[in-house]
Amino acid sequence: MIAFNQITTVFLAVALFALGTYLINKVGFLKRFCIPAPVVGGLLFAAIATLLKTTGTLEISLDTSLQSLFMITFFTTVGLGASFKLVKLGGKLLIIYWLACGVLALMQNVIGVSLASLMGVHPLIGMMAGAVSMEGGHGSAAAFGQTLEDLGISSAMTIGAAAATCGLVAGGLIGGPVVKYLVNKHNLKPDDQETAEVEFENKNEQITTDSFFTQILLITFSMVAGTYVGTLFSEATGFVLPGYVGAMFVAVLVRNIMDKIKPNAVNMKSISLIGDVTLGIFLSMALMSVKLWEIADLALPLFVIVFVQVLFIVVFSIFVLFKLFGKNYDAAVMVAGFVGHGLGATPNAMANMSAVTQRFGPSKKAFLIVPIVGAFLIDVFGIPIIITTINLFK
Repeated sequence: MIAFNQITTVFLAVALFALGTYLINKVGFLKRFCIPAPVVGGLLFAAIATLLKTTGTLEISLDTSLQSLFMITFFTTVGLGASFKLVKLGGKLLIIYWLACGVLALMQNVIGVSLASLMGVHPLIGMMAGAVSMEGGHGSAAAFGQTLEDLGISSAMTIGAAAATCGLVAGGLIGGPVVKYLVNKHNLKPDDQETAEVEFENKNEQITTDSFFTQILLITFSMVAGTYVGTLFSEATGFVLPGYVGAMFVAVLVRNIMDKIKPNAVNMKSISLIGDVTLGIFLSMALMSVKLWEIADLALPLFVIVFVQVLFIVVFSIFVLFKLFGKNYDAAVMVAGFVGHGLGATPNAMANMSAVTQRFGPSKKAFLIVPIVGAFLIDVFGIPIIITTINLFK
């Protein structure tokens, strides 16, 4: 067995991110289908690690303790980009996207419970391959898995983690191809004015040592304050608030306060750069540490349920959501985000949208609406649906 320490694991994540970027530039179908670089590099490493372990050659242990730091940093940069002036642009579309997430959570539980019952498996095992792990991700799978195990449902946490892993992988792999299909079929292009504005902003926002340090100061302040907000919220309500949510919430407040007192303090070119780097490292680290051998040992029903979940979200996104979102380029990019966090997690959504916009052009609306709903609003529907399902079938 070989154990990589904290620093080596971070280096490996960065190296896999770079390798993924290189492979995308060299392998045509990866670039054509907008597969995110962290997904390529991370999954390649996970596959090699699985092969080495299953053949008895070598077992690799990773220290991913810094993974949450990169994740929180990324979401903090998202918060610093959420000016209330931009939120107004979301309007009706943000509400539609939010309601769509509620419908997805409900249907994911219906699919999971129904298929599990048909295959003679406990309905709550099916639920663990539903909204808990698909839209909820690994954190939700761990939390509700423990709850179900306390209720006597054995291996619920392992099943939830495996389903979340399958969803995370699927969300990263199919988001790009789905959008490519929509873009090609409907001949979609970004708004010329928006493209010009983004190019103008990038051209005129200069990165200096002083301005970059100011952004680091704003980010770290928001992260620290966010941890205290999360702790106070948990003590007051009894509910656990994920660290990245508190940091993102504080960052939103910081951005809009700074807009009032010093409008040019937030340099979005620097913030976007930091966000892109931390997202890439976080996602590489998350995927390279996936234990594929645990998924291989799971029963066939889990794979059937996850396959149907993936099929449903693809059909739902292409034939329903794309039309509801406006049948334009912004709608296509939002579909990439919806597939990403509908099957995995919000960082997956952001990686999908980044891969798409890097190839086809910018979409400010998508990058505004998807993280706000994915990080803040999604649990408003998801958690009540999950808790109701538990009480119906426990």
